[in-house]
Amino acid sequence: MIPLRDTNPSRTIPVVNYFLIAMNVMVFLYEFSLSKEMADFVFQFGLIPLNFTGDLQSFQVNTGTVIPLFTSMFLHGGWMHLLGNMLFLFIFGDNVEDRFGHFKYIFFYLAAGLAAAFTQIYMFPDSNVPMVGASGAIAGVLGAYVFMFPTAKITTLIPIFFFFQIIELPAFLFLGIWFLLQIISGMFALGIGADAGGIAWWAHIGGFAAGAVLFPFMRKRKWR
Repeated sequence: MIPLRDTNPSRTIPVVNYFLIAMNVMVFLYEFSLSKEMADFVFQFGLIPLNFTGDLQSFQVNTGTVIPLFTSMFLHGGWMHLLGNMLFLFIFGDNVEDRFGHFKYIFFYLAAGLAAAFTQIYMFPDSNVPMVGASGAIAGVLGAYVFMFPTAKITTLIPIFFFFQIIELPAFLFLGIWFLLQIISGMFALGIGADAGGIAWWAHIGGFAAGAVLFPFMRKRKWR
């Protein structure tokens, strides 16, 4: 299922959401320009769970381990990874920012991203695969969106073999199916003992759960 748009207009200009999208795109373009050095860049600024757990076990705190908690949110593994994430952020992020306000939204986004990272570290503490992408933080945005706008209509493209069908789904159904798929994939990853396909499914789950927990504390009190 591919979301195309929602029918939930925003009352304010989502400047933070636009800024986050621009940052992700610019970082990826720089990353892409590195060519042969891209792998080294990803291993330096991507989040490697084994490095983090290794520091914890030795009671050390290294900037080279802490900084990737944040920088990994702005790295992507390819064009499709970037475009998919930015599409979801563009469609769902503006309404969440509108409800929270600009300052709270950026704090919420980073907090959801951290929750996603720690969830993935907890589930795969010995993984040496760099975790990159805004998916965890964006999952937090989805978790907040579904509870604040459960009946908002999401125009959705559904590929059926060689045909495409466009339908409108309520947000609770679209995002409910999305979250269920993350859980199924996450359980499969646990079953084979690895982050299946290089996708941090548990980061998505942790980010979504963080969004659902944090949204009551972030929304504006006088919202109508």
